[in-house]
Amino acid sequence: MRRIVILGGGTSGWMCAAAFSRLLRLPDYNVRLIESDEIGTVGVGEATLPHIRDFNDQLGIDEAAFMRATQATFKLGIEFRGWGASGSYVHPFGAFGQDWAGIGFHHYWRRAREAGIEVGPLEDYSIAIAAARAHKFDFPTEEVSSVRSQYAYAYHFDAALYARFMRDFATRRGVWRTEGRVVDVRLEPESGDITSLLLQSGETIEGDLFIDCSGFAGVLIDKALKTGWEDWTDWLPCDRAWAVPCGRSPDFTPYTRLTAREAGWQWRIPLQHRTGNGYVFSSAFVREDHAAETLLAHLDGPALADPKLLRFRAGRRRESWRRNCVAIGLAGGFLEPLESTSLYLVQAAIMQVLKQLSARPVDDRLRREFNHAVDLEYQRVRDFLILHYHANIREGEALWDYTRAMDMPDSLKHSMELFRQRGYVQPYKDGLFSPPSWISVFNGQGITPQGHDRMAGAAPLDLVAEKLADLRERVAQAVAAMPDHDRTVDMYCRAVEREMAQ
Repeated sequence: MRRIVILGGGTSGWMCAAAFSRLLRLPDYNVRLIESDEIGTVGVGEATLPHIRDFNDQLGIDEAAFMRATQATFKLGIEFRGWGASGSYVHPFGAFGQDWAGIGFHHYWRRAREAGIEVGPLEDYSIAIAAARAHKFDFPTEEVSSVRSQYAYAYHFDAALYARFMRDFATRRGVWRTEGRVVDVRLEPESGDITSLLLQSGETIEGDLFIDCSGFAGVLIDKALKTGWEDWTDWLPCDRAWAVPCGRSPDFTPYTRLTAREAGWQWRIPLQHRTGNGYVFSSAFVREDHAAETLLAHLDGPALADPKLLRFRAGRRRESWRRNCVAIGLAGGFLEPLESTSLYLVQAAIMQVLKQLSARPVDDRLRREFNHAVDLEYQRVRDFLILHYHANIREGEALWDYTRAMDMPDSLKHSMELFRQRGYVQPYKDGLFSPPSWISVFNGQGITPQGHDRMAGAAPLDLVAEKLADLRERVAQAVAAMPDHDRTVDMYCRAVEREMAQ
């Protein structure tokens, strides 16, 4: 596995190349990326999860420089408008309150509410939510006793600029870029492994390990290796998206906003130089032209380009690693960007590949372990996305009536029943979305447990009320002392005027 060939650029391809260039010894490995300027990339994903910070840190990337280069802003969570009975709720990148005696904070909050104590909404105890709603941002502290340590952050950035940033990073470190279009994939007759790729120019590129980042086309994993597809559109029926930028909004929020619409949902992502917008919808419930009209009617300002239509289907490859080929990014699967998971799934797959390459030889057992890990990631993200749709309150609209009534995966049924019985959220050993993420959606969309953890009843009620009041006040004071999001961006990572004009 000394010669690694990456097919496809874009964000996923260049993230792979950058990681390999930094975390492998390139004198021992030859890394080559093939891409064609004639083939476009999707390139509309602009919102991320806090895990991207870990990825950049592992590569030794300077945060402020990266943010300037990609027109980035800070992100504390995701606001959902029109999904639940409250009208608006935020999925924060951080905890609700602070656990006490090993019991989740939300159990004490619910116990106090059930006792008739005025404790306010659960959101008041999340510093990430309070700062987001106040349009404030400051960096978390490492002092664990402080409420300022109880949150994380991610970024909004221009995906095309991030791909360019990663391309420069990788090529400076020895990754070899080849311009060209693949016209044939040659397989070894006995093993079925890929031996080489034939380019339109006539050049043949040989390799030991092939990374398929060719997007929805799946040139290697699907067209050559016939891996097959597991379709999830019965659970996630949205299959289209219009995307369009508009001018930067004065409402410079440190969070992504997702607004439920008639047949899907609209995203709003503030960058330094513009605002990204899109409408994810199901073509079974609305016409494409009507969806475009809906999107354009709900922008913060005039569109800066014509809307771009994307077609997709939810699901994944039956094997992400087959023979000597690994599918990463859209070549491996697609889940709509409802929770900004696209780049996380790319990152997780890259790190799993690197983990397997640390062992010799790469055999079927290691491939099975990789596929199992990737399958878990996709399944757990899938369930979390389905929860948003199933728990909606939008009666009288065909898409939402369908998703509220549809049958669910057994794994999601189990998670929902655990919470309904006593507010319990099962933590993952591996995979995305910790208990606070699930609690935010359960609470925001009106799924109420029948009771709280009995162990939360051991503490005297007056002491519980006192602790809640103290914590609520500390959150409010900490947020009041934070600078505005716009000011932090200005001071830390404002792009220069030449970059702003791009």
